[in-house]
Amino acid sequence: MTIHIRKARKEEVPLIRKQRVDAYREHTISISAEHWQALKKAITSEADQQPGVDLLVAESEGKIVGSVALFPAKTDAYEGFTDALDYPELRVLAVSSEARGKGVGSALIQACIDLAKERGSNAIGLHTGSFMGSAIALYEKHGFERLPEHDFEPANDGVIVKAFKRSI
Repeated sequence: MTIHIRKARKEEVPLIRKQRVDAYREHTISISAEHWQALKKAITSEADQQPGVDLLVAESEGKIVGSVALFPAKTDAYEGFTDALDYPELRVLAVSSEARGKGVGSALIQACIDLAKERGSNAIGLHTGSFMGSAIALYEKHGFERLPEHDFEPANDGVIVKAFKRSI
């Protein structure tokens, strides 16, 4: 599979958001219905359209097979749940079910690392739900390390959103 990473076009945003919901839907077996509704609201919000946010897509054979948003440093990427950190954060990484296991997620992560480094950052971070085991394994494979002091619990239901950081 040949993967090309590029900036998303405005008209692609609805497709990207639908793909996110489809990709994250698998987690409904691990979380409450209320938590799923909160997660769905977060991953389809307008946050990725803020100035300075890079919305990237992975394209293969003319089709969008994944996406990620890179938020600049000192941005409230999580709507008040955590401090605005002094390094960029990647968010809402999603890969279509048919493209999983083919390097799409890794390519999107690497594109964010490269972009952050190119802009002079010496670190990059992210947050992910404690129930997202395969995502956590992927991030750790890319050198991200836990940063528990920036964890948060958005729905007061025991589900922790874990912070990770990687030096670049």
